Amino acid sequence: MQPNPQKVMELLSGYQKTAALKAAIDLKLFTHLGPGGASSQQLAERTQTSEKGVRVLADYLVVEGLLEKVDSVYKNTPTAAAFLDEASPAYMGGMTGFLAAPGIKAQFDALTEAVKQGGVAASAEGSTAESYGGWIDFAESMEAMMGPAAAQMAAILCKGRSGPLAVLDVAASHGLFGFSIAKHNPEAQITALDWANVLDITRANAVRWGLADRVRYLAGDAFRVDLEGPYDIILLTNLLHHFDEAACVALATRLRAALKPGGVVATLEFVPNEDRVSPPAPAQFALVMLASTPNGDAYTLAQYQRMFGQAGFASTEMIALENTPEVLLLSR
Repeated sequence: MQPNPQKVMELLSGYQKTAALKAAIDLKLFTHLGPGGASSQQLAERTQTSEKGVRVLADYLVVEGLLEKVDSVYKNTPTAAAFLDEASPAYMGGMTGFLAAPGIKAQFDALTEAVKQGGVAASAEGSTAESYGGWIDFAESMEAMMGPAAAQMAAILCKGRSGPLAVLDVAASHGLFGFSIAKHNPEAQITALDWANVLDITRANAVRWGLADRVRYLAGDAFRVDLEGPYDIILLTNLLHHFDEAACVALATRLRAALKPGGVVATLEFVPNEDRVSPPAPAQFALVMLASTPNGDAYTLAQYQRMFGQAGFASTEMIALENTPEVLLLSR
């Protein structure tokens, strides 16, 4: 195979793709196209931009596969219609509030320093700090992305269970995982644990879901706050990857002590294979942790089984989920 510089060029210019998509979302371009499409002149009028500017942006998005162009008329592709038109129930455009936030970009701008020291650069704010503003962005922006996993987890965890159910949602954020269980089981009571400022968003979402009377709140650090309980189910979604193995064992040990006999900890995580280079999304997620945390990583199944075993759990099994790169781990 002959050397090809194309991959190098794609990686060096990858930031341009992010900027183009963010600009289109900011301008509501996909929403303005709707199901009928529009010419560049019509798009300029609808988005209140220059005709040249919106034409160049739309052509770029055609090349990227998000728009189609036929006889100078732009239309959303099925992917754009499903996930980038605000009229769609699966709209994901709000995720720019977290994934393209200045704090996230600052972490990756300092990646060279992070690689040198093995964790988030001193010049960038780490995501494990209580003051980290990114968790507000996450709670406000990422509900759409978490929806498929939350629905599947709720179905799995509620299967065969009826009657009262006590659930602790650790690092509850938007609250979607606990709320999904509450919708499955009308007798489930949810305890949401997170930083106090994040729980303001959880409370508002509980009202929107019609669950205000079935959710209570614990504000504080999951490693220190009184977890109360005991619980039938503890949800541990997208948290362990922020810490080293010793911290993960310490937290898992605390959670085991808060479980009822026969209870389960349900962990949602990016889990790469033992080779650590496959599947692509879980394997590459380790870089996100390198850039944003002092000690976090993407752990393999064997590592999670070892950590939960050290915390006193009898078994940890992995269950594949659809439409998400993450997997469900059940520790009993």
